[in-house]
Amino acid sequence: MILPIYLYGQPALRKPTEMVEEGSIDVKQFIADMQETLTAAEGCGLAAPQVGKSLRLFLVDGSELAEDYPDCADFRQVFINPEIIELSEETSAYSEGCLSLPGISENVVRPRTITIRYQDADFQWHTDTYTDFKARIVLHEYDHLEAHVFTDRISPLRKSLVRGKLLNLAKGKTVARYRYKKN
Repeated sequence: MILPIYLYGQPALRKPTEMVEEGSIDVKQFIADMQETLTAAEGCGLAAPQVGKSLRLFLVDGSELAEDYPDCADFRQVFINPEIIELSEETSAYSEGCLSLPGISENVVRPRTITIRYQDADFQWHTDTYTDFKARIVLHEYDHLEAHVFTDRISPLRKSLVRGKLLNLAKGKTVARYRYKKN
């Protein structure tokens, strides 16, 4: 089932998330619904708060980016109860967008390499290290679990320049090519 994506201004995007306890929800169905939603929206990542659930769960699908980032071609992963273990000091900047902030993109500086511990859909623990664009996608989605959006990470000057767009999103003055929930 395609779920509505919550847009900037929705309280769910700023609410602290809770650990996913095995058996507390039908996690496989929820993941399937999120994947269907992500595919329909043509995104590369989706976090539970973006569909109104304050859960520590997100998924990534880099297949749409394979032409520009070949290492992302098979990057499809579910992250349940993730925890960042290590962030590199080396950083990179890239223009990011977000399904919850349609029409806005800004350069965001992020660590180039990360190590993350998480559970998969069967609640088995894993620890993986990602670099470059994979790391960026994971960190972007992880931010949603911490009640952040990418515009929280841009300079005050850039933030002042997009303030009008953010206010319009918060007021529900937007159009997106996918199903969404506005204020």
